[in-house]
Amino acid sequence: MKRSACALARSYHARLHLVAIVVAGVTILGGCDREQRRFQEPSPASAPAQSLSLSELQAGPQTPQPLSADPYGGNAYAVSEGKRLYGWYNCEGCHAKGGGGIGPPLMDANWIYGAEPANIFATIVQGRPNGMPSFRGRIPEYQVWQLVAYVRSMSGLLRKDVAPSRDDHIQAKKPEQSQDEQKPRASSTPPASTQSQ
Repeated sequence: MKRSACALARSYHARLHLVAIVVAGVTILGGCDREQRRFQEPSPASAPAQSLSLSELQAGPQTPQPLSADPYGGNAYAVSEGKRLYGWYNCEGCHAKGGGGIGPPLMDANWIYGAEPANIFATIVQGRPNGMPSFRGRIPEYQVWQLVAYVRSMSGLLRKDVAPSRDDHIQAKKPEQSQDEQKPRASSTPPASTQSQ
């Protein structure tokens, strides 16, 4: 009888210890605050894209104000998707890797139409005079917002823990790679064509 009571007590303490470990694990995992990743976005038909106007003047009744907050500005996954889309939609063709080319640079602090998320969204959706085409109806709204988040990260307008890192080909050269390359020396052996003469 004494052995069974001792074994029962050990079994009880083992179960109690296991329950304490499970509760501690659930508490620790529940305390982690991760960004939310949406792998499937609502279809464009269910959420029509709103347009931004450059002026308050308009014909007809007043239109509702569009979203001005950046839904993806704090989401590292969405910013990296914006980086992928930047290459996918050939934004590099005009803006290069952000340093400008045909289009204005996106890495500096000089923004012609404003650096706020709503301004960048309007630029992508509506286009701008002298070269920026309108992508209305060609890019889903959630992808436009991902592009907005990435474009803002280029000029340092997002937190550093959200902004993507630079590509490998843009990284600074290592000291051993930056040494001057030696030019090939002239050979003392004449070419085969001159030997036959």
